[in-house]
Amino acid sequence: MITDFRGMRVTVMGLGTFGGGIGAVQFLAAQGAAVTVTDLKPAGELAAAVAQIADCPNVVQQLGGHRDDDFRRVDLVVASPAVPKTSRYLQMARDSGAPITSEMNLFWERNRGQTICVTGSNGKSTTTALIHALLSAAKGTLQMRETPSESPPSESPVQRIAGAPQTIWLGGNIGKSLLPTVDQIQPSDWVVLELSSFQLEDLAVLQPNPHVAVVTNFTPNHLDRHATVDAYREAKQNLLRWQTEDRFAIVNQNDADVAAWPTRARRFWFGRDDEGRQGMFAVGFDTYKRRALFRFGPREQVLPLGRWLALPGMHNFENALSASCAALLLGTAPSEIEAALTKFEGLPHRLQQVANKADRRFYDDSKSTTPEATVLALESFRAPVVLLAGGYDKGIDLSRLAGEIVRRRVKAVALLGQTGEKLKWHLRQADPDGRVAAKVHVTLAGAFEWAAAQSSPGDVVVLSPGCASYDWFANYEARGDEFTRLARAWVGGL
Repeated sequence: MITDFRGMRVTVMGLGTFGGGIGAVQFLAAQGAAVTVTDLKPAGELAAAVAQIADCPNVVQQLGGHRDDDFRRVDLVVASPAVPKTSRYLQMARDSGAPITSEMNLFWERNRGQTICVTGSNGKSTTTALIHALLSAAKGTLQMRETPSESPPSESPVQRIAGAPQTIWLGGNIGKSLLPTVDQIQPSDWVVLELSSFQLEDLAVLQPNPHVAVVTNFTPNHLDRHATVDAYREAKQNLLRWQTEDRFAIVNQNDADVAAWPTRARRFWFGRDDEGRQGMFAVGFDTYKRRALFRFGPREQVLPLGRWLALPGMHNFENALSASCAALLLGTAPSEIEAALTKFEGLPHRLQQVANKADRRFYDDSKSTTPEATVLALESFRAPVVLLAGGYDKGIDLSRLAGEIVRRRVKAVALLGQTGEKLKWHLRQADPDGRVAAKVHVTLAGAFEWAAAQSSPGDVVVLSPGCASYDWFANYEARGDEFTRLARAWVGGL
């Protein structure tokens, strides 16, 4: 681990808008490094990020393209996780002998706090935010015992210290870098991190051993980067791979792939049915009023989780199961969980209601970047759905999504982006009679106007693309913001 950055020539590759590049620049500049930050996007597209590093000393901004010398004459490269390992610029750095690291790796090496890390193909951001909210509601300090593996199965491995100060930190892929504040994190603090497959791929060199690991689910994704499902799975499994016996792994029992992942950690489960395992499970039959059974050793406790949770959909109930399981294992009281869940409004762009008029509701689910996430969105509504779907082509099979759209009798589909024609073809294979109206569009504005025209009172209009945004938009936030603007303008004009 590098302990002194003073005078080092460091290139930060990828300023971006998600926080990692910004955090790396802020940290390194404060440590006395000579920083060059470079990005393919011009400054105009990165205005918000540029503003956040404007006061950093000794920083050169090279935006709108990379320069060879910034990778050949350098002591260290901090690369965005999104940069392919095959990048010719990274190869230049390797050839020059410069080490390559990432913002998350720099943070992990220096973090003194206790870690809760969440990964998965879908639901990881909401689950991460839920865990942060639940632990933040706990009074006093939740502290891991020194030898929890030696505790009896029914004894909590966490001791609760009344009145002791404790901070619950939130960061990682959820969009906030904790690197600039890493020195403020105390050993008694909890750090809740969302980790992507790209970040976990980078972290492999450090053999991460989080105190608590949560895996929401696993479905093929990012095959444009990882090339194969096996490579994508291997990256995700890095969250559990090096955990020791005194750590926790909370995994989805209803996901056969995840359920088979090896770990030496003490395993807890969450899922839709109680199969007698340790963990937290749905009980009851009404999706929207389900209770949850928490089992830890011989102790069992039933909580009205469905009544406490304000978010729609069974997938959000499952997110609450895994988050509540983690919180209960770490000593959070049921009353504290209730207080946090009833106040939790969810995250932007994740099945977020953004407009409602003339008995039509409009939902922004732009964070849905996989077909499975769109299917979960469709499962959340009993009302007729007009869907906006499609986007950047990551090479993922869209046939199941098309089949689910037809099976669930979606009223109409406005098709977007690179995958628009492909998804239309799959829809026609699944629906040869054309019962589901479908039309390919070349702009989101055009798609929205058509979708709104297809809707009737009592319907919901949902942007849930099932694909990434990079063909038309810089990121899913920009796509969701545009949909929200269109929806609010439309209802305002009624």
